[in-house]
Amino acid sequence: MHLAFDIFQGIGIAAAAGIRPFLPGLVAGALAAGDVEIHFDHTSYGFLQESWFLLVLFVGAVLLVMVERSALAQRVRRPPLAFALIAVSAAVGGMFFAGSLARGGYAIWPGWVGGVACAAVGVAASRPVIDRARKRLDAAAAAVGLPLFSEVGALVIAALAVVAPPVGPVALLVLLWVLVRGRRRGEEKYAGLRILR
Repeated sequence: MHLAFDIFQGIGIAAAAGIRPFLPGLVAGALAAGDVEIHFDHTSYGFLQESWFLLVLFVGAVLLVMVERSALAQRVRRPPLAFALIAVSAAVGGMFFAGSLARGGYAIWPGWVGGVACAAVGVAASRPVIDRARKRLDAAAAAVGLPLFSEVGALVIAALAVVAPPVGPVALLVLLWVLVRGRRRGEEKYAGLRILR
């Protein structure tokens, strides 16, 4: 049962990191530092709950929000910054999933593979939804509302995955459903445009 819960926690944190790269790791690390249903003591991933690492994640989260509310907001959504943020999401997802397995004394490499995969699902599912919402909102509402909505959603998923581990796979399934549904809508729209030609 402990292994299943470790996996579920890793899935939830990694999927949340795909939505937003910094805050899910910050909340999971803070809960671990407080020994709330998760910890990384006596493992090679103990740094995930240390204050310096939490400070790095906090600064990253603040800087990302500031950039998204500035004139540089467009650059965050395009290469190379977009790829850098995706890489951070994958790294955070992999580290926390691997750390979750390490605390139980299990092999960590599946955590890296699973964490990167779950973060990728989070990115692939959330980005198109956010982009569609951005097109429907005015610039001011999009600049403030979308990052806030995304951060809160990712924070809630990560926190719930830690304190109620079965939330992790449920969140991943929801993200997969959003991803598949979004692709189907895109294909239907493309098919409709081809008919109009």
